[in-house]
Amino acid sequence: MTGLDARIPPGFGRDAEGRLLVAGRPAEAWVTDAGDTPLFLYDMALVRQRITAVRAALPAGVRLHYAVKANPMPALLRAIAPLVDGFDVASEGELAAALAAGMPAERVGFAGPGKRDRELEAAIRAGAVLSIESAGEAARALAIARSLGRRARVLLRVNPPFELRGSGMRMGGGARPFGVDAVDAPAVLASMADPAFDVLGLHVFAGSQNLDARAIAEAQAATVALAAALAPHVAGRVRFLNLGGGFGVPYFPADRPLDLAAVGDALRRTLARTPPALAETVFAIELGRYLVAEAGVYLARVVDRKMSAGTLFLVTDGGMHHQLAATGNLGAGVRRNYPIANASRAGGAPEVATVVGCLCTPLDRLAEKVELSATEVGDLIAVFMAGAYGRTASPEAFLGHPPARERLVDGG
Repeated sequence: MTGLDARIPPGFGRDAEGRLLVAGRPAEAWVTDAGDTPLFLYDMALVRQRITAVRAALPAGVRLHYAVKANPMPALLRAIAPLVDGFDVASEGELAAALAAGMPAERVGFAGPGKRDRELEAAIRAGAVLSIESAGEAARALAIARSLGRRARVLLRVNPPFELRGSGMRMGGGARPFGVDAVDAPAVLASMADPAFDVLGLHVFAGSQNLDARAIAEAQAATVALAAALAPHVAGRVRFLNLGGGFGVPYFPADRPLDLAAVGDALRRTLARTPPALAETVFAIELGRYLVAEAGVYLARVVDRKMSAGTLFLVTDGGMHHQLAATGNLGAGVRRNYPIANASRAGGAPEVATVVGCLCTPLDRLAEKVELSATEVGDLIAVFMAGAYGRTASPEAFLGHPPARERLVDGG
């Protein structure tokens, strides 16, 4: 695509009338089927393509897990489950969703700080793999396993002494609520050497949303070295190592897509030099947004068009209560526009507009001074990169507006 549509992610197009095509059909047709806007559409064909590409790039034998928090839509989970080796969850609700989607419990990893006793119990009863995040959590999980007469399947999550350089969100290095500091890991692992625990190995997640293949490769190599250093403290041997994820997607014009092949080649070299302590270890990569973000689009309808102090505002029936990340209010340091387009028409004289939602707050801005095809009341606005951290990562109940609709579609 060229011109105003140059930033539309691959997989979307226009028909002869200039209407945005999603999974081969005009966006308006999907809205008609759904009954109203706002509407999230997720193209499963694009998700399958991305999973296939990741599989091809990763070294043979490396497992691929999907992080459910990126998008827990039930239909999407059911479609992804047969294509990956496991799901990673971070709550009892996500655990239930993973199991309902058909993922076997033994292939579900449960991480996250602050697990309540009932969540620990649910995971142990189900047979999921618990990532232990602290000495206190280890003690609570051990007591629960003993009371149930069950052997808990566990990993120790380690807060590494390094971070994933250039990450959008840093989850390792320094003071973090996630995992046990590497220096304290041997003592916690010693406390976990109990018959009520089946200690499978380690979990290390240094950061997320990274577009630098070299930085990801460095973090993966450092993770393998850290696991090898901790291996003598693991009861039995390190049978499983979750390497984390961190693969980023290009949200903004200056972003360049991650060189997936380079990441895979570097990991292949790292694993070819696997230390003897990890000779029998199964490795896994945990990806969320990288698998689903670019497959999603958020559609909202323009309900008003107005000028204020020389600025054109396009007011939609959507907003930050559905798509918080696009407004820059989900932890962005600098507010930048997600890819956005008029889904109802293309061509004509372009205009610069600020696209806002329907909420009574100045924070509700889907795009700031963006160039669009001339847009009228009733047109659809498409906000791309909406497949991850959309509806369920947004304050949906704020101001009492109805929830957005969601549809899983398939252009395959």
